[in-house]
Amino acid sequence: MHKNKVLFIVDDDEDDINLFVEAVNEIDKGMGCYKAKNGEDALARLEELEMLPDVIFLDLNMPKMNGRETLERLKASEKFKNIPVVIYSTSNSEQDKIDTKNLGAADYLTKPDSFTDLCVALARTIRVQAEKGRE
Repeated sequence: MHKNKVLFIVDDDEDDINLFVEAVNEIDKGMGCYKAKNGEDALARLEELEMLPDVIFLDLNMPKMNGRETLERLKASEKFKNIPVVIYSTSNSEQDKIDTKNLGAADYLTKPDSFTDLCVALARTIRVQAEKGRE
């Protein structure tokens, strides 16, 4: 990976966030990772950041502002609409995948069962998003 990527994980489950950050460090220690516990927190944090993330990983089921509503707000924002958003959820529902794609999600990643699978899936997803960004 050429420039150091900055990712943003939005998830209300602290254990899932910690596992995600650990996997990111396993993939590439040079990658940075912002964190937020729900959609409201994510939007507020994004407004404060000097450097926007390269990819946002967004859980669907969260309190206060869920993933769908957060995705809608991101894609409606001039400032954030070009940041790829990957839905990162335990749901593997085809309807969730269709709905979020229609709302502007770049990809959909069902949370893997093992740390190794998570590392493989994240590395692939990050690479795909980087390739799309160069198109």
